Parts: sequence; C-alpha cells; structure tokens
Amino acid sequence: MKSRPTVRRPANRNAAAYKSPSAAQPPAAAHPFLSKRLLLACVLLIAATATVYAPVRHFGFVWDDAAYVTDNAHVAQGLTWQGARWALTATAAANWHPVTWISHMLDVQLYGMDAGPQHVTNLILHILNALLLFGVLYRMTAAWGRSLFVAGLFALHPLHVESVAWVAERKDVLSAFFWMLALWAYVSYVRRPGVRRYLPVVLWFSLGLMAKPMLVTLPFVLLLLDFWPLARTGSKARLVLEKAPLFALAAVSSVLTVLAQRHGGAVSGLGRVPFGIRLANALAAYLTYIVKMLWPARLAAFYPLDASTPVWRTCIGGVLLIGVTALAIRAGRRHGYFLTGWLWYAGTLVPVIGLVQVGGQSMADRYTYVPLIGLFVAIAWGAVELAARWRIPSPALPLAATCVLALCAALASAQARYWSDSASLWRRALDVTENNYVAHNNLGGVLMKQGNPAEAIPHLAEALRIKPDSAMTQSNLGVALMETGNLDEAIRQFGEALRIDPALPEARDKLASALAVEGKLDQAIAQYTEALRLDPNYFEAHNDLGVAFARQGKLDEAVQQFAEALRIDPGYKDASENLSRARSLQGRGGQ
Repeated sequence: MKSRPTVRRPANRNAAAYKSPSAAQPPAAAHPFLSKRLLLACVLLIAATATVYAPVRHFGFVWDDAAYVTDNAHVAQGLTWQGARWALTATAAANWHPVTWISHMLDVQLYGMDAGPQHVTNLILHILNALLLFGVLYRMTAAWGRSLFVAGLFALHPLHVESVAWVAERKDVLSAFFWMLALWAYVSYVRRPGVRRYLPVVLWFSLGLMAKPMLVTLPFVLLLLDFWPLARTGSKARLVLEKAPLFALAAVSSVLTVLAQRHGGAVSGLGRVPFGIRLANALAAYLTYIVKMLWPARLAAFYPLDASTPVWRTCIGGVLLIGVTALAIRAGRRHGYFLTGWLWYAGTLVPVIGLVQVGGQSMADRYTYVPLIGLFVAIAWGAVELAARWRIPSPALPLAATCVLALCAALASAQARYWSDSASLWRRALDVTENNYVAHNNLGGVLMKQGNPAEAIPHLAEALRIKPDSAMTQSNLGVALMETGNLDEAIRQFGEALRIDPALPEARDKLASALAVEGKLDQAIAQYTEALRLDPNYFEAHNDLGVAFARQGKLDEAVQQFAEALRIDPGYKDASENLSRARSLQGRGGQ
C-alpha cells in the first residue's frame, strides 16, 4: 500500500486558514450546504462569462483567421485523414501545433465556414477553463471564496478578451484547457501517488504542448504548487526527478517550436533586433502587463516593438522583477501563496516575453492568459490575510470582490466589441497606439477587400513610412494602386517588394497579374511560374496562371492549372468556374 504524502503545517496563524488537499473536506456527501454553494458558484461563473461574451456568436473572422481557417486549404476541407496527417507534420503559421489544427478542422466539419459557431467553441473552452481553475484551486486549498474570485478574474478580465474573441487564438484556450486538466490530474496524483495517476498528467501535458508550446513551463509550475499549497515535504531532488518526463516533453516541444518558427521566418535574428533591445523590452513588458492588469485601458490587437523603449520603464521593470522576486523568496516561508503566485507569473511569461523575438510585437494581451493566474492567486490570498490583520469587517471582502468582478465584466464586454470585425479592430489599434505599421497595413487590406482601394492607399503609405523594409506592405500598396488604375506605379511597387524579399510569392503573383493586364502574357507566366516554385501550394497563383494560359489559347495547360488549384483547395469557386469554362472550350475546339 502506498503511503500518502506528509503535510507540512503552516508556519503562522494566518497560514492556518490555508488547508492542504488532505485537509480539504470532500464535496457533496459530508457538506451538502457547501456543495450547493459550490454549485451556485459554478452557475454564476458560467452565467457571467456567457453574458459578457454572448455577442461573439455574431462576430466574423479577423486578422490571422485567414491563415488558420478561411484561406487554409487543409482546414477548409474539414476533418479528414489527409488533413490530420498534414496537421501532424505541418509548420504552417510558424508553429507546430497539430491539436489546434485538428480542432479548427473539426469546427469546419461541423459548422462550415460560419464564424459564429467557431467563436462559440472558443467561449465554451474559456468557460471550461474557468470552471476547472476554480475546481483545482478549491481541491488544493479548500478556500472556495478565494478560488471563485481567482476564477472570476480569469474569466472576466479584459486582457483575456483577445484569447476568447479571436478564432485563431483557439490555441490559447485549447492549450489552457489541457493545462487545467493536467493540474487536476496532478492533484489526484499527489493525493494518491502511482503510475496510473501520473500518466494522465503526461497525456494532458502532451496534448497541451501540441495545442500551443507556451505550456513548456508547466513542470516548473508544478514544483511551485508542491511548495504551496500542496505542501509536499521530502527530498527536493525527488520532486524534480518525479517530473523528468514532463521536462523531457518540454525540451522536445521547445526544439520543435524553434525549428518551426525559424522555418516560417517568424524568429528575428540578433542583427534585426539586437539582444539589448529585446532585454529592455522584456523588462518593460513585465511592468506593463501588471499595469494593464490593474488598469486595463487602451488595449490593442498589436503593440509594435519600439527600438527606443524608455529607459525609465526598463529600469522600473528590472527593479520590479528582481525586487519582487527577492521579496517573494524571503517571504515565501510565511506567505507561500505570494511566492507561488509571483513566480507563476514571472516564469510562465518567459517563453513569450521577447528574449527570443517572434513577430514584430512588443507584447500581446493573449500572452497573459495563463500567467495572470499567478497574480490573481497572490491578490486573492493576500487580500484575505491583510483583511484579517487589519480587522476589516467580514462582509467587506465579498462586496469588494463583487465590485471588482463587475467592473472587469463591463470592461471586457466593451473590449470584446472591437473584435467584431477587422475594420473595428484595426481602427481601435490606431486610436490607442503610435507608429503601428501593422494596424495601418491591415486596415489597408480590409479597405481593399471592402472595395475601397483609394481609402486604403494612405494607410499603406503610412505603414511604409513607419517600416520602409516591409515587402508585404509594398506588395499590398501595389495591389491598391493597380485597382485604382495606376498600373505603372503598381508594377514599381511590386518590383520594390521583390527587391526587399525576392522570395515573396504574393508579390510575384501580383506583379504577374499587372503584367497580364498590360498584355505581357509571357512575362506574366514567367512570374506566376516563379511564384509557384516558391510556394507550390499557392492555389490562387495556379488559377491565375491558368487564366494566362487560357488567354494564349493553351487550354490543356490552363485546365491543368485550374485542376491543381482545386486539388489544393476544393472549395475555390473561381478555379471551379474557370475549369468548367476551359473544358467547355476544349469541347468546342477552343472556339
């Protein structure tokens, strides 16, 4: 028979309120009133979260949703064996996250390309995450009020809107779901250690890593929970060794992630973003995330990386990180929740804090989805301890907690509205940030899709003023100019884009289209062919090349290109119509 882990007694009277898992009473049978109270708490948590995010069922696709869903030929086919094999090997979107891809495929299989139900899937996962967080904290501490407050902050905080209201951030809510399940399984393992109870921890952790590799920090968080609130005694080396399989999985996931991001061109080299700038931004970000947690105003979908981060912000961020960490370690014996909460926050941000720069952002609201739990825990347990020390009347804390959650709900509801469509999202980003070339470029793209290329041109030009070396923005400006009839300037912009990045297939495809408009079909075909050499799965280029061949009377070659476009994306309507027409012309001898 396996012995149960010993429980370390609290070091002071204040800590006595924090019961260990073994001290926590089982739910329903022994305490029916408590069971009803917990059930009511879950109902309130579900109702509040669903009310705040109810409008997302009417939201559309935005931003990277094209890469993840609408323009992804593999996802567009729904859940198939071929798609599943692709998901397991693909490094698309500069990541290896097959479970995320499969979840999107399942959505398309069930709902088609309707964005509303896919948003609802995100919401359901978010609600489940909040419920699991509440349950895990209650199982570990038996403190239902504080556990509910932490879960409420997690569910309703405005910084988490991005993870819920953006379909492409399925990886956030899905990976966190597996994170919570791993925590739940770990508590069961700690209560009754054994291989059968350890294997679920490994399983949920593995699935979480395959949804989003940011979960690599979970083994470290489990060590923090061993200290508080699980109060596991014994050899520290044994506790670390116990998690060796998890550390091994984290190491493998980290290597795969770096390889995928380098292959996708998402990792900036030291030459482009010097380490000093990265470090300054990382230290400032630790401070900024806390400020935005306390005062969640001026939130944006994209915060551009500024090479001239204010020195004072970097210094304060560095002092905060070092000083609070030292204070937490010193106070950890008496206030274990503070040490665990702070190191949870500081540690889980490490993969996304910017020391390895991925993309052009300085920070992102979605990066706080799991890390802020640590600060929420420190705040909840610290508030109860301070209230007891200062002898604050007992009704004051629940009342204050209710007011805080109500304010978070109101702010989150307002923030969610900006995610309803792409135009609102990027106009808001321009309102609350400066020199945001991504927002200008993306808003220009939205305006072009809406049939307003003339309105798009100033935004694209401003994006180039801010970031002159953006080949994609040059290409987008060329498209806008071409659509307004300025063909010569459009061709010049495409040429400039290819000078910056000769391997950009989109620029070659658009340059070819401009040459085709001028009647230079041979040159256009050469550019289409080069675009397809760079990206053989570029189905739009296959279709465009087919049109060029058809204009030359080469119907056999045209049919081949249209068929290839449809093979890659069976739902591509233009290619389907062009293929039917080309075959019809073949049947009439090309007449």
